Amino acid sequence: MKKLFSILALAIMIFVGSFNANATTPSNTLTNAATISVVQDEEPAADAEDKPFHQELKDRFVEGGPGFMGIVLLCLILGLAIAIERIIYLNLSTTNTKKLAQQVEEALNSGGIEAAKEVCRNTKGPVASIYYQGLDRANEGPEAAEKAVVAYGGVQMGQLEKNVSWISLFIALAPMLGFMGTVIGMIQAFDKIQAAGDMNPSLVAGGIKVALLTTVFGLIVAIILQIFYNYIIAKIDSIVNSMEDASITLIDMLVNFKNKNN
Repeated sequence: MKKLFSILALAIMIFVGSFNANATTPSNTLTNAATISVVQDEEPAADAEDKPFHQELKDRFVEGGPGFMGIVLLCLILGLAIAIERIIYLNLSTTNTKKLAQQVEEALNSGGIEAAKEVCRNTKGPVASIYYQGLDRANEGPEAAEKAVVAYGGVQMGQLEKNVSWISLFIALAPMLGFMGTVIGMIQAFDKIQAAGDMNPSLVAGGIKVALLTTVFGLIVAIILQIFYNYIIAKIDSIVNSMEDASITLIDMLVNFKNKNN
């Protein structure tokens, strides 16, 4: 949890820093404010075309209002914080399975069970942990070692999938919040029509546009988090496949080791 909170704080600092950097106006621009205003009045279309995408996105976000936009942004920050923490953890958990299996087999043949366990102690990752648990029960026979590997493999899978369900929650929650903001905005627009007693497009066009922005940003957040989520799931599947292959290899090693010593 400490790692998660530190990553979350870093993400908030980066976002706030970029927001302030975009909002900061240089001193020479303030000095020439009159000249700039004249140029903007003369060429509004050119300025609109030259506006960077991130600036346009920020302006639209501010235009959408702090209510639902703030909640959608919170979903993005929390989802990214969890996703970054999981990606770092999964990358650190990745092990060269073939190299580890070769080292364990060489240690097993040369120094026995304890030498193989020492190799596993010096290697990080769930595959090395599974090897260690199997080797620790090797004296009780290959069947006992297999049961220990299967049981501990389930524990390691739980560690790999930790907090991933929160990312899927934010993926579903962000567009739903956007849709809710849109529906509430439409209701407010129709309230204005009812209060005015006139179907004037200019009366409700601004409100409807702002309401639709919540849906747009909700979908953007869901798309971003979905990309990270799919990468994390693919990474977990890859590590789980390595764990399963390593389990089979370990049992074969123990069977061969037992046959040689009998």
